[in-house]
Amino acid sequence: MQAASRESYRAAVEHLTTHTRGAQPDAVVATANDLLAVAGLLRREPRLRRALSEPARSGADRAGLLGDMLRGKIDAAALDLLATLVSGRWSAPSELLDGAERLGVEALLASADAAGDLGEVEDELFRFGQVVAAEPALAAALGDATAPVEQRAALARDLLAGKARPVTLRLVEVALSGFGGRSLAGSLARLVELVGERRDRQIAYVTVAAPLTEDEERRLGARLAAIYGREVSVKQTVDPGVLGGASVRVGSDLYDGTVLRRLNETRNALAKR
Repeated sequence: MQAASRESYRAAVEHLTTHTRGAQPDAVVATANDLLAVAGLLRREPRLRRALSEPARSGADRAGLLGDMLRGKIDAAALDLLATLVSGRWSAPSELLDGAERLGVEALLASADAAGDLGEVEDELFRFGQVVAAEPALAAALGDATAPVEQRAALARDLLAGKARPVTLRLVEVALSGFGGRSLAGSLARLVELVGERRDRQIAYVTVAAPLTEDEERRLGARLAAIYGREVSVKQTVDPGVLGGASVRVGSDLYDGTVLRRLNETRNALAKR
């Protein structure tokens, strides 16, 4: 997002924080679902996106237009949050869409936080991403943008039945819709990172040839926490193809100490002789 859009989004998030403080998790989920439903409407209706982000209209005018359309159709809390969102300044209609979708996700995370489930939701999203990545046919079926989202969501619900919390299932549906215009894998990874941010943790993606022991994982997390100045959630992926060592990605930082990398470097150096 550009600066003006970030400021408008930040104001809506502050309003969301006030609204969810002390609220029951189920009530917050209902608000989140309404926010995501409106984000879906904005995705389908580009003319509406433009009207609700038009800089020539006042913020009050845009909020009034939204209220005329949605009053009585979504809960009052969601309408109030969306009014705050659209009354701000947006650099582009697409950024308003991103803001509405992100606000719905933040509401889901707030409900999981209130229920004490954030850590579990983070792990469930990551494990689901690993399962999908390990099965090319499944990844193709779930990532097929030509198939209806509800059809793909039904498949995901079958896979996760009894294995994941309702908020995790709802976030998977958001990922299947292409959260922020990303692929399914990219959407799931971004959602894991957002859960980590809410827990004030950095996410470290670690690829190893064999699983780390609990002690090794703890020591790696402590070392990374010392570097980044905050707690770190270590997410392991086991790939025998790296042969040994570890590859660690934290945000845009990549530390590749795998045997495979060293072999490739040696091979490339020999090829240049």
